[in-house]
Amino acid sequence: MREHESPERCSLAGLACAAALAVLVTAAPATSQLRSLVVSTRPPTLVSVGVKRAPVLDGVVMGDPAWSEANPTAEFWQTRPDEGEPSSEKTEVRFVFSDTTLYIGVVCYDEEAGGITVADSRRDASLDDGDSIQIILDTFLDQRSGFVFGTSPAGQEYDGQVVNAGEGRLGRSTTTSSGSGAGFNGNWDGVWEVRTTVSDSGWSAEFAIPFRTLNYPARDVQTWGVNIQRTIRRRNEIAYWAPLPRQYNLLRLSLAGHVTGVRVPPAEERGVKIAPYVTGELGHSDVRERTTALGDIGIDLKYAVSPSLTLDLTYNTDFAQVEVDRQQINLDRFNLFFPEKRPFFLENAGVFSVSSVRQVAGGNPAQTELFFSRRIGIGADGREIPILGGARVSGKVSDTVSVGLLNMQTEAVGSDTPANNFSVARVARDLPNSSQIGALFVNRQATGAQVGSDNYNRTYAVDGRVGLGQNGQVAGFLAKTSTPELEADDHAYNLAWDYNSERWRFTLGYVEVAENFNPEVGFLRRGGRGFRNVDSGFSFITRPKSFLKLQQIRPHVTFNRFWLFDGFAQSSFLHLDNDLEFNDSTLIKTAWNITGEGVIEAFDIADGVTVPVGTYNHHEAQITYESNRGAPVSIGLRTRVGGFFGGHRATWGPTLNIRTGDAFNAAIEWSRNDVDLPGGHFIANLTSAQIAYNFTPRRFVQALIQYNDSADLWSTNLRLGLLGQANTGLFLVYSDTRGLHETIPDGGGRSLILKFSQVFDLGG
Repeated sequence: MREHESPERCSLAGLACAAALAVLVTAAPATSQLRSLVVSTRPPTLVSVGVKRAPVLDGVVMGDPAWSEANPTAEFWQTRPDEGEPSSEKTEVRFVFSDTTLYIGVVCYDEEAGGITVADSRRDASLDDGDSIQIILDTFLDQRSGFVFGTSPAGQEYDGQVVNAGEGRLGRSTTTSSGSGAGFNGNWDGVWEVRTTVSDSGWSAEFAIPFRTLNYPARDVQTWGVNIQRTIRRRNEIAYWAPLPRQYNLLRLSLAGHVTGVRVPPAEERGVKIAPYVTGELGHSDVRERTTALGDIGIDLKYAVSPSLTLDLTYNTDFAQVEVDRQQINLDRFNLFFPEKRPFFLENAGVFSVSSVRQVAGGNPAQTELFFSRRIGIGADGREIPILGGARVSGKVSDTVSVGLLNMQTEAVGSDTPANNFSVARVARDLPNSSQIGALFVNRQATGAQVGSDNYNRTYAVDGRVGLGQNGQVAGFLAKTSTPELEADDHAYNLAWDYNSERWRFTLGYVEVAENFNPEVGFLRRGGRGFRNVDSGFSFITRPKSFLKLQQIRPHVTFNRFWLFDGFAQSSFLHLDNDLEFNDSTLIKTAWNITGEGVIEAFDIADGVTVPVGTYNHHEAQITYESNRGAPVSIGLRTRVGGFFGGHRATWGPTLNIRTGDAFNAAIEWSRNDVDLPGGHFIANLTSAQIAYNFTPRRFVQALIQYNDSADLWSTNLRLGLLGQANTGLFLVYSDTRGLHETIPDGGGRSLILKFSQVFDLGG
């Protein structure tokens, strides 16, 4: 072992940086005088009204007789920029319903209607960069689960599914439309419609949500939890109908208001939905050295077992329309994480997740995922494995008990990949104060005449979460795997504490994964040796009233350390950071990192460059800049410069975002790693360009082009979408993956796929 940087020098640098942060912390806080009054008031209540004649769905609320029967919402309250103050613009929301459908009418008054900001209008695109309305419905009134529906002045359709109040792991997001996690699934697609219109006085929207799209208890007349978020982008303003402290977002259902008098249809009228599809594919691969033409058919079926429990069936499951993975560069010896994007597995995904620790340092995915659906139908090399079909039952069997049952069958591929049957069972019971206990079972069993009965892998787990007042919680799990060739030392567990108040945030977690813990249908970033991990963090937020147009200052410290079971320190990371957020949402982060890596087996980090056995302690500077994403043109820059495995690394990551209204948008990213090590020098570049043009919110063309010189690879993915209900419709997808110096496709090959699917509601 050898030391490449003095620990004393690193410590002195860390103390200096911490002292600088302490000076920033002393900045005078600015809290609205109204915040305590607003948050302490009782949640607001809105009465829904039944109507015989449904509203005309044209985006015009005022003047439609159906809306005149309902009283609108009262005041909206800011979370930012001026927490606790009334919203700068008036907003009215009304709820009415027919025998089959819930209607929500929204009027967003705006005294400067010419300043209304519209961004990407594709279905489920982020709503963060423009004006928008988002509504969350807690249909079980359990303060944990619900549905999110949103739109923009351009009529965008945005929806999502919520479990555990959006907290799949410890930690709380500040936005709702940034993607999917175990607690919030932004890729859930329901059957519903929205229409909008813009006028001189602002903009308005009309939502039509069939009751069949929702799950709810078996009662005729119901009270639901509800909250409504309005974003006024040019002012960086976020306001809520039911006021929220700034550290929470729309998913904080325990602070939501109520809508009463919702009369739902009988359970027997919910019926069946089927979505058949047909595909045609023209492909070329240099592996087969031929061009092939293929066609296929399949079907998905959804049946409401009860208003709160759903059965999904799928045959010959196909995901041709799904966007390809974003490429990554691996500069260490651990596994890369690629998120799930396939709609069937994303729906109700939160039901199958266990309480887990959020990795504080850098916000990385959890080190241990007990169930990771990408293991079904996708090989270790990223290639698709055909899925014959499967079934899923998910939802609630009582007011407090949730269940999830999943069974999928894949086909064999050649002689190396046998057919497999995957089964997952999950049960969770809700307890008071956002607490929960649960259990999980995962099984993979190889099938087929040539496969032995001992080709299997199983995972068993129990988990729990205990709420500690409004701001704190403790969560964890205990798990074990069973693999025929691995005996003993097959456990894993974690325990984590999180406290998140208006100004302070504290986190502390411990994870232990034994050497033979082997969740083959899960994800392990550091597999093969076992490890113990401690991570912790704290942050403080202060909001100066009038200093350099700052919205908030957030100094924070995170620490993350991994040991092997013999006590050898495998990795450590101390992160001293200070975030400056300005009133226009411009963000500047300055950080100092103190890193440690213990390498016990030499590994190749690049072609011809090997990192030898050793202990490497370094420090590095880190700067991040992001300009106002609400502007037509925005830029960003991420840099890291410092020691790296006994040498030096300089990372530069500029980004450019361009949009023209809701029609055209482009995002160009470049990551350049210049690495100089004792074993050699290399440069790794990763560039991507995502370009989209939206003819309407349901008609778009999108291109994703990626260049990765470290993998000698470039890829092109072009998608034309003509959508109908629930993200079904016509997709034309062209994909091309090849080596940088090849004239014919290499590896993934070239394909042109045409897919058409449509939802049919068969009624009760």
